[in-house]
Amino acid sequence: MGTAIAINQTNFATEVLEKSHETVVLVDFYATWCGPCQMLKPMLERLVQEYDFVLAKVDIDAEPELAQAYEVQGVPDVRVVVDGQVTEGFVGVLPEPQLREFLAQLNLRSQLDETLQAIYDKASQGDHLAATEQLSNLLHQHPTHVGLKLEAANFYIETEQFAIAEKLLAELEYEKSYVAQVKFLKGILFFKQVQLTSTEHPLEASFQRAVEQILAENYQLALDNLLDLVKRDRQYRQDGARKAMLAVFDLLGDEHPLTRDYRKRLMTVLY
Repeated sequence: MGTAIAINQTNFATEVLEKSHETVVLVDFYATWCGPCQMLKPMLERLVQEYDFVLAKVDIDAEPELAQAYEVQGVPDVRVVVDGQVTEGFVGVLPEPQLREFLAQLNLRSQLDETLQAIYDKASQGDHLAATEQLSNLLHQHPTHVGLKLEAANFYIETEQFAIAEKLLAELEYEKSYVAQVKFLKGILFFKQVQLTSTEHPLEASFQRAVEQILAENYQLALDNLLDLVKRDRQYRQDGARKAMLAVFDLLGDEHPLTRDYRKRLMTVLY
C-alpha cells in the first residue's frame, strides 16, 4: 500500500524528490475546475491503496510556481519521479486498465497481484479448495474491483468452476473499458464447456480437434477445420461450427487479420 499527500513548494523537495530515492513517486498536477482531473483522481487514489508508490497531488492554482517550474501546459499531467529525476508520465485521463499497465511498466506490483499469485500457486499444487476459498474472500473484500473479477473468472474457468465464471462475466458485460477481456474469457469458457459435451456424431471428432487447436492458440488451423464443418453440415450441433467460428472471432478481436479473412470466407459459404 502506498501513500497520497498534498504537495506544495515547502514539502516538494522532501516528499517528492527525496522520497523518490526510496520508492516511485507520481506527481499529479491537477486543478479543481478540471473535469478530467476529477475523473482521474479517484482512480489514482484507489490504485495507491493497492500499489507501493507515493501519489503527490499538486493543485496548480494553489502552487503556480511548481506548475511553471515543470512546464505544465494542461491538466491532468502526471509525472514520474525516480531517484530525484522528474520525467514525463502522461497527460489526460487513462482508463484504469491502461493505468495498471502504466504502473506495471514502472515495475510496480499490487498487493492484489501478489495475493492472486499465491492463490494460483495453491491451485497448481492441487489445493483447489483452499485457493477457491481465498479467492472468494478476496472478491468479498473488493466487490467492485473489475480487474479482480476478470482474474477470478479466469481462475474459475481454469479450475472448471464454470457456473461461477459465467456469473462473474455476466456482471462485467457492460464494463466498457474491459469489453475485449470479457469477450476473450467468454470465448475460452465456451470452448472449455464444449470439451465436456462430446456426442456420438460422425463429425464430433473433427469438431473436438478444432476446439483443442483453439485452446492451444492454433487459430488458423482451427478456423480451417470449423469452416469445413460449416460446409459439411449446418445442422450439426445446431450450427455449432459457425457459432464456434464467431466465438474465435471474439477471442481474436475484430481487427485481427484472421478475423477479417475468415469472416469473409464464412460469409461466402453461408450466402
